Amino acid sequence: MDFRVSLEGKAALVTGASGGLGAYFAERLAAAGAHVAVAARRAEACAALCERIRAAGGVATPLSLDVTNPASADTAVAEVIAAFGRLDILVNNAGVTATTPLLKETAEEWDAILDTNLKGGFLVGRAAAAAMAASGTGGSIINVASILGLRVAGQVAAYAASKAALVQLTKSMALEWARHKIRANALCPGYVETDLNRDFFASEAGQALIKRIPYRRLGTLADLEGPLLFLSSDASAYVTGTTLVVDGGHLVSSL
Repeated sequence: MDFRVSLEGKAALVTGASGGLGAYFAERLAAAGAHVAVAARRAEACAALCERIRAAGGVATPLSLDVTNPASADTAVAEVIAAFGRLDILVNNAGVTATTPLLKETAEEWDAILDTNLKGGFLVGRAAAAAMAASGTGGSIINVASILGLRVAGQVAAYAASKAALVQLTKSMALEWARHKIRANALCPGYVETDLNRDFFASEAGQALIKRIPYRRLGTLADLEGPLLFLSSDASAYVTGTTLVVDGGHLVSSL
């Protein structure tokens, strides 16, 4: 069996790709040979990312997508098919969070987080699966969850609940869509250093959190590349319904 991770001839859709993890995922999929649809609500950021991918020799097209809107999800998948002739890989990455004590969490804030993180994964996943099933060739759906979907932390109840539900949704997708040759897996990153959290992790509280990670460091974007490409490619052809944790041992650390 050939375990080379090549995505030549494949087409991918990455949601929440205007920055952060989503932008990185889109760049790495393109570098591996996939034609990539870069989707998010921030159209200008998506277009700028596509320019960077093209400058590096990749193929990319920007899409405007609101993952909480069923029509927008259906349209985005149709646009991928129109642009590339197929859809093989979906990275459901769009997500939001808020740091709020439960007693102060509003219904509106709760709904906004669950709508994006969970309902969005369902809507785009359903649209992508319908296209993959119709093609007869199947595909791979990667739902980006979190270790907070497997273990809780304070003041992020809505986020943790949404990611836990996304893990279970992934298993349901795997069960129901296997007959269509569609694989569904959850990628659960631990704490990954980004521009948004770098100041916190440089603080005393942030450094204390890092000490609780067995690897004694934060994750990097590069730590996620191998797992992403594995789940996207034929190297994981018989892997579905699983949860791949990338966290430096954080989940197994002592309480």
